[in-house]
Amino acid sequence: MFESMGSLTGTPWIYAVVAASVLLDVFLPVLPSGVLVITAATAAVADVPGVLALALCAATASVLGDLVAYRLAWRGGARLDRAIARSRRLTSAQERLGAALARGGGALVILARFAPAGRSVVSLAAGAARRRARDFLPWSALAGVTWAAYSVALGYFGGQWLGATWLATGVSVAALFAAGAGAGYLMRRPAPQE
Repeated sequence: MFESMGSLTGTPWIYAVVAASVLLDVFLPVLPSGVLVITAATAAVADVPGVLALALCAATASVLGDLVAYRLAWRGGARLDRAIARSRRLTSAQERLGAALARGGGALVILARFAPAGRSVVSLAAGAARRRARDFLPWSALAGVTWAAYSVALGYFGGQWLGATWLATGVSVAALFAAGAGAGYLMRRPAPQE
């Protein structure tokens, strides 16, 4: 299986698949884009230019997905607000997010990129709250680059350490999930009282 994945990383198709997965997981957070990026990086461990291109592709798709979600939420703000208002949990999350974004929120945008569904919530909430693109986009870009570099590095170094095997991918994916769990915990923590 890894041999076929390794041959796939040598073609432009892997970049199209990774880009589509990363771009769409802002709308369908259940897509395993991080797992795909790690698996592709593990399989391409001997191809350093390919690994760098994979990181660039994943980061670019991440930022583009954030921007599309942000713009859609900006335009559909009233409908999105009604949908969020039906859920106490989403309403609470949006209020906390709005407060964090009002305080600057750059760290939250980066942290949310690692949390399950955090990227979706932040991008949609920033658009629905009509935050300025120049305040959101640089943080989204930094978050996309950080996440892509982390995910590709996990796959690459896992492959270096354990070889291009399923064990290397499994260990790397476990590290990605641990980072996601930590980010999710930090995002749910109440803000310190001032």
